[in-house]
Amino acid sequence: MTVKELIIKGNKELDEKLAKAKEEGNLVVKDATEDEAVIRETFKKGEGIFRLFPAFVPRRFNKAGRRLRLHSDDYFAFGMERGSITERWFSATIAANNGLTAKADEGLSYVCVDYNSDEKFALRTAVKVLGQELVGKELMEKYNGWPMYSKFFDNEEPLFHHLHLTFEDAARVGKLGKPECYYFPKQLNNWYGEADYTYFGFDPDVDPDEVKERLRRFEYDDTRITDISRAYRIELGTGWYTPAGVIHAPASVLTYEPQWNSDVNSVYENIVSGEVYPPEMLNEECPPDDNGIDAVFNLLDWEKNVDPHYRKHYFRRPVVETETEGYTQKWIVYANPYIAAKELTVNPGQTVVIKDGAAYGCITIQGHGKFGVYDCESATLLHFGQQSTDEFFISEKAAIDGVKITNLSQVEPLVLLKHFGPNCPGVPTEPNN
Repeated sequence: MTVKELIIKGNKELDEKLAKAKEEGNLVVKDATEDEAVIRETFKKGEGIFRLFPAFVPRRFNKAGRRLRLHSDDYFAFGMERGSITERWFSATIAANNGLTAKADEGLSYVCVDYNSDEKFALRTAVKVLGQELVGKELMEKYNGWPMYSKFFDNEEPLFHHLHLTFEDAARVGKLGKPECYYFPKQLNNWYGEADYTYFGFDPDVDPDEVKERLRRFEYDDTRITDISRAYRIELGTGWYTPAGVIHAPASVLTYEPQWNSDVNSVYENIVSGEVYPPEMLNEECPPDDNGIDAVFNLLDWEKNVDPHYRKHYFRRPVVETETEGYTQKWIVYANPYIAAKELTVNPGQTVVIKDGAAYGCITIQGHGKFGVYDCESATLLHFGQQSTDEFFISEKAAIDGVKITNLSQVEPLVLLKHFGPNCPGVPTEPNN
């Protein structure tokens, strides 16, 4: 199946799952409207911009780093058995792969209709209703919608050594591959957690048999897979591109992570900071008739994993796109064919009009002001289920025409992170290392 066909298939399956969950009440947002008139009126009032509802996501592994600006009372809002909230998703038209006990819409982005109302509708519903009016003709024709999302992941401890499937391997189980990118914002990292380093790939001298030997231990002993990997300390204000098929163990640093519309992985490390992970996490994304150690190993893009110049090829320093008296805009995710991101800083007291060549989502991480017709302010402390005015989705036309942004502070910058799909023009094609 083509990528577009897999997307259509996945959307149909999620629609069916959401419809069933609505009947059973198994949703985070139980009363979302699908009224086309409401969606179009909200789009019109927002002048082509939607204000999004915070989508906090629990995970069955690790511990919350508590840097998401979520109220301390609410980190177990989904219940103790589900684990703590460690992520916030942005501009998401897919749901998190969170197991059988999850609510069907975990991770999905919803649009707030008004500041004075709790009425909402799913961003994925808006894409269906508005189509190219929202995301543009190119994305609708190639991907039948919005093909990426972003998130903050926020763990107190380092994550396990794992990989995300390539498009070819994911297609074998009817899913999409998952390339992803990292950026480490200074505004959200007042501390580094337990480990300020990320492992990528394997030492260039490692032999494939060494990897397989360790994977065979998964059910009965510590794989110690990072013994044969290599780690890089985190430098705030920089990032990495992680191709699908590259194994990695992310640092315990709050990370902004633009990525493809997928949530598939294979976990190679079974014990991390004393937490033990079950054997099914190793091969759960392999076909049932081909899920042995060789099949798991073959999920690796071996050449990328043992690249002796890994940092040179995949480390990303910001690249200044525009710098004026009023603002600075930098590329922070670039040099890959799937996703892009920018960091926009509007200086104190300034009003600017920012034009971009494609639809995008964004999250405010510092300051306050106006974003188009909306108030815009970085969250300080949000209760679970509370509206915010820090996250937006901008239609292609509104992005091209330009968004008027005002920094209402006289002393503090207004800073936003902006995530784009594969059709964003002008993206740098080479690393700036």
